[in-house]
Amino acid sequence: MRKAKSRKREILPDPRFSDKLVTQFVNNMMYNGKKSVSYKIFYDALDVVTKRMKDAEEPALEVWKKGLENVTPEVEVKSRRVGGATFQVPMEIRPDRKISISMKHMISYARTRKGKSMSEKLASEIMDAYNREGGAFKRKEEIHRMADANKAFAHFRF
Repeated sequence: MRKAKSRKREILPDPRFSDKLVTQFVNNMMYNGKKSVSYKIFYDALDVVTKRMKDAEEPALEVWKKGLENVTPEVEVKSRRVGGATFQVPMEIRPDRKISISMKHMISYARTRKGKSMSEKLASEIMDAYNREGGAFKRKEEIHRMADANKAFAHFRF
């Protein structure tokens, strides 16, 4: 390597729950540096989850964490060129990348949902992820299916 490996920046915990995962999620959701807007959307979404899931014994933050865990993929496929042919090679994902991918999928599928406000759309996606349904969970299943279909090329791993 020509350059030294870059250092990972330390993420500060969020103000309400003192959780670094929440801050990372809010940072992924943020547009144009508007972090306070992003925090408001996230906290409003958790409030909506609390109202809609009154019968659940878990708090909204735990519902969100369980939903995030449900949409976290274990493997992914990467393109690898071998002798003129391109193969989709299944590979395990690093733990930090797993979390990042699951957050980005949850946010992107919440954005594409039909709904009134982003907080309501995000709340719906969180509840669907918790119940193992919705766009982000389907995407995880699709990634796993692709990796399973291409496991014959696993010996091309680098």
